[in-house]
Amino acid sequence: MTSNHRAGFACFVGRPNVGKSTLMNALVGTKVAITSSKPQTTRRVIRGIVHRPDAQLIIVDTPGLHRPRTLLGERLDSLVLSTLTEVDVIGFCVPANEKIGKGDRFIADKLGAVKKTPVVAVVTKCDLASKEQIAEQLLALSQLAEFAHIVPVSSESGDNLGPLADVLISELPESPPLYEGGQLTDEPEQVLVGELIREAALEGVRDELPHSIAVVVDEMLPREGRDDLLDIYAHMFVERPSQKAIVIGHKGERLRDVGTRARKQIEALLGTRVYLDLRISVAKDWQRDPKQLRRLGFYD
Repeated sequence: MTSNHRAGFACFVGRPNVGKSTLMNALVGTKVAITSSKPQTTRRVIRGIVHRPDAQLIIVDTPGLHRPRTLLGERLDSLVLSTLTEVDVIGFCVPANEKIGKGDRFIADKLGAVKKTPVVAVVTKCDLASKEQIAEQLLALSQLAEFAHIVPVSSESGDNLGPLADVLISELPESPPLYEGGQLTDEPEQVLVGELIREAALEGVRDELPHSIAVVVDEMLPREGRDDLLDIYAHMFVERPSQKAIVIGHKGERLRDVGTRARKQIEALLGTRVYLDLRISVAKDWQRDPKQLRRLGFYD
């Protein structure tokens, strides 16, 4: 380890669905944050860890900042804003293929209030934009606020991920590694498993469901007498019977499909065969009920 080894925390903020989780997974090199084409799928602050000989970059993934409409929304936003004051560098993500809008300006204003933390503007989804669009976005961002750096990247093609990591690391303090080598996230496995189940449930459902699905993993334990099989008992909660019907699908087909997809992802994450027992229940209006929010793992 060199004497000027750097280590510290970075977080990505931006409107919902601008590619924050995908970018973190690309930098870490494995799937630690759930990704979905549905906005508002990230609910927890998940850390991914990038290990390099000269540095350790710990990435905190935050829920998308938005104007809150429910108690859950308010908790998510306060979670984001408290995270901003605790990290060493902030990555403000704006897609290359969408013009800067009200949501981006709202976040840029919030970031302007975080005085001591350097902000790097990250132009995401460059594979979906022309060179002209990317150039226009770089110019628009330079006029929006004072950023420490502006970096265009593509998580899909991998373009510029190395330079982005260099820029983020350059803003970290000199420090020995904060986590052991090879560790990619400090999230408990049960939380990651729950997130993968929720991601599988969100695939292809109608727009009204993203916020309404919560997953609790009740138990994860090796099958008795078998060291190659893990039994996972998980419970999915929705807010209304009509949503339960959507998730279950015709003759239970959708729920079976969710279970199969989630199981494959969990097996890839844990490196072992998995039996997944997945149930679904209605927890009426859980997003607005403090008691139920706590039960489902969303604390004040």
